[in-house]
Parts: sequence; C-alpha cells; structure tokens
Amino acid sequence: MPETITIEAQKRTVRGKQVRALRRQGILPAVIYGRIGKEQLEPILIQFDLHDASLIIKKLTGSSLVTIDVEGEKYPAIIREIQKDIIYGTLRHVDFMAVSLTEKLQTAVSIELVGQSPAEINLAAVVVTGISELEIECLPQDLPERIEVDATQLVDIDSVIHVKDIKLSDKITILTDPEELIASVTHVAIEEEPAEEEGELADLLDKDVEPEVIEKGRGEDALESEEE
Repeated sequence: MPETITIEAQKRTVRGKQVRALRRQGILPAVIYGRIGKEQLEPILIQFDLHDASLIIKKLTGSSLVTIDVEGEKYPAIIREIQKDIIYGTLRHVDFMAVSLTEKLQTAVSIELVGQSPAEINLAAVVVTGISELEIECLPQDLPERIEVDATQLVDIDSVIHVKDIKLSDKITILTDPEELIASVTHVAIEEEPAEEEGELADLLDKDVEPEVIEKGRGEDALESEEE
C-alpha cells in the first residue's frame, strides 16, 4: 500500500473573484467535496501555502490517496481536478474528492510501460501502445499510483500484451475489457524509392513532341479556386 501523504490546509472564507487576491499572496485555493460513509459532505473551502502544496501535489497522480488536514479535521481524499496558469504552469485551484476508507471506489489508473522491448533492439521493430488507463475497483488505500507494465515481454513481432495479461493485487478488481490492447510490436515501415517516371509522357519527351494542352491556364485558376 502506498504511503499516505498529509497536506496541511486552512479553512477559506474568501470565494469567487476575491480568490485572485489570495493567489497574489502566494495562497492556493482548493475545495473538498464527496461522501464519507453515508454522509454527503457540504463542499469545504480550503487553502494551502502555494509553494509547499505545489511541491507535494506535482508528485501525485489522480489515484494518489492523500489526507487533507484542515485545522485538525482530517479528510482522506484523491485529486479530481487541477487548474493551472496557462502561461506559467503554476497551480490556480485544486478539487479534492473525499473518500471512505471502508468503501470501494472505481477510478482510472494510468498505465506506464517500463523497460525496453527486445524486439526494438534486436529486430528494429516499433512498440505500438493501446489504452493508456485501466479502470479498476478497490479500497482507496489500495489504489496504485500507476500500473507498470513490463515492456521486456515484447520479444518478437508476434508479442502482444492485453489487459488480461496484467497481474495486480487480489485487493484490486480490473473493470476494463480483458481483450483491450495495451502494447504490441510491429515492423518499421520502409519507404521505397519512387520509380522513375515512365509512360506516354516520357515517350513524348524522348521524341521531342510537345504534349497537347487540354485546358490552357487551368493550373493557376485551379490553384486559386482550391485555396479559396
């Protein structure tokens, strides 16, 4: 089970357009929503120190379990949405979904190919990837941050990895279709040299015969028409 990370937060009273002032002070606005057991939470407005929170959040994935400590009240949660500045890439807002540690949840976990395929090295082949996420169901504390798939299994052109080939903990149920492709191997496409022009036009040129013009000036007119 991955180590649970705790992030210190404070309750936030500022909302709406006024959060711009918080950002200028180096504060990151966020919210917690979701359900703990049978209790539906009212959205909790919170805030973090932007610098400290960014160092932690940038290491997390969508399936990382974190504990948000809001002035002593602790909420197990996962990240649901991150908003970033489109120019500088700094965090602007984070949505956390509170989860119950006793109830299973369904979520998508990213797939990561690790290692190098022997087919790439020995056969100059190319590894083609399929789906990039796996839908799973488990308790929040059993969520993997990512699912690593060993690319060294791809040893020849016939090698293929399907979802059914993935082995996870018995605490995790895979919901994705077992026949979905994760990775396979294919030959590198080799471009052939274009053949020398042959045919009627070449014969006419050899005989110094000027070809008949079907539509004089058609080329330039056609180009202008196609560009409109």
